[in-house]
Amino acid sequence: MDDETTTYDYLIIGGGTAGSVLAARLSEDPACRVCVVEGGPSDVGDERILKLRNWINLLGSEFDYGYTTEEQARGNSHILHSRARVLGGCSSHNTLISFLPFPQDLEEWVRGGCDGWGPETILPYRSRLRNTIVPVGAADRNAVAQDFVTAASTGLGVPVVEDFNARPFTDGAGFFSLAYDPATNNRSSASVAYLHPVMDRPNLTLRLETWAYRLLRDAEGRFTRVQVRNPDGSVSTLEAEAEVLLCAGAIDTPRLLLLSGIGPADQLRDLGIEVGADMPGVGENLLDHPESVMVWETRGPLPPNSAMDSDAGLFLRRDAAGGPRPDLMFHFYQVPFTTNTERLGYPVPEHGVCMTPNVPRARSVGRMWLRSADPAVKPALDFRYFTDPEGYDERTIVDGLRIAREVAATAPLSDWLLREVAPGPDVRSDADLSEYGRRAAHTVYHPAGTCRMGAEDDPLAVVDPQLRLRGHDGLRIVDASVFPTMPTINPMVTVLLAAERAADLITARPAPAPLGTEAADR
Repeated sequence: MDDETTTYDYLIIGGGTAGSVLAARLSEDPACRVCVVEGGPSDVGDERILKLRNWINLLGSEFDYGYTTEEQARGNSHILHSRARVLGGCSSHNTLISFLPFPQDLEEWVRGGCDGWGPETILPYRSRLRNTIVPVGAADRNAVAQDFVTAASTGLGVPVVEDFNARPFTDGAGFFSLAYDPATNNRSSASVAYLHPVMDRPNLTLRLETWAYRLLRDAEGRFTRVQVRNPDGSVSTLEAEAEVLLCAGAIDTPRLLLLSGIGPADQLRDLGIEVGADMPGVGENLLDHPESVMVWETRGPLPPNSAMDSDAGLFLRRDAAGGPRPDLMFHFYQVPFTTNTERLGYPVPEHGVCMTPNVPRARSVGRMWLRSADPAVKPALDFRYFTDPEGYDERTIVDGLRIAREVAATAPLSDWLLREVAPGPDVRSDADLSEYGRRAAHTVYHPAGTCRMGAEDDPLAVVDPQLRLRGHDGLRIVDASVFPTMPTINPMVTVLLAAERAADLITARPAPAPLGTEAADR
């Protein structure tokens, strides 16, 4: 181990979605020394990363940590959970579908003890976001996706939504808003928007391909020291004079805590890890957006223009008693996404489209844990898909498969379709649709919740509403692991807003002015 410890004011562990925001904001003060520790390479100048439409080729690539799933009693055990190994994190790896959180999602957090995280506080941070977030550009709106939007609106009686971020909605079909440049198809990821313009700041250090694997206490007992493995394999110790900001995501943030002896004491002792802080909530409350898939073969090739091959979607509210938020979502793929159906024996059409019914607020909750004290051994992930006692998640998928068929049978989309490939028209009963839907289920790559924020009397809360590790100084967590519950929509923008909020909590900078009453109510 190197004898010398390198010191900064703030150490940011993870140069992903939240870490990029914090690095840019904290380094605005030229006297503040900021270091970002990122396990992957830079995205600067790498067209494989920067071109949004290439996202699907990043899955399982050198830029993907690729976490496997524990055996699922009622779901698909073969899901590979992609987590990005590159500057910008998952915003350099995903489809950049960008939704503001629903106000009711944030109100739910406040009811759970997260004071200061209501919509009146968090939604005004949209004015601070540096990303370019726009509806899919006109040139990228291909005809089959447009006809899906028309068929969904006509067949289901829902409005066509021109901009899902413009105002509240309970249902609707339309093209998504994306964080990208329609003219170039370049990402407006967290790294592109926040880090690329400020990389020459002398007070900002990026330590790339450097992996943090253990937190250590300093002389005062604060968790402000980090052991890292450098690109050449050597080991160094870095120290934060102010705070360590843990932004490694909902899998690697709790993984690092557990490896450092911060977590459920009995689990740690069983692995031979010295207990530094008994925190039973670390790794618990593992959340996700599960989805299934239906595949149709089309009558011929599809139009080549697209932003990222899943440009449009559909939201429905089946139960008005559940409030104004939608409770069923669909992505519409303009390519045959057959990762799971092919494994089940279904053919792969040369030309095809898919609809993916998604559970926006799934009630099944999982957990993650360490298999070994060896930092090189990947953790265990058990999402416990479709295990909620009321069967809500399963029912949502069955409803979604039936509704997808309704849309597919409606012109003008029906004019494109030759036949239903998976599960096939003979799969009709609830039981058969459930069996297929769960076996073909996938993830939307939205793990969250494993270090949840909560009130002082919540025994499983890992951080307080200031995002500080409960009962300990020197460490905050800023990423989707702090979400107490899952936002209804794709959560990237919620992570960006949380990071902007965290920057103000850290620096005591005033929050943005509240929006007008109408806007604040969204």
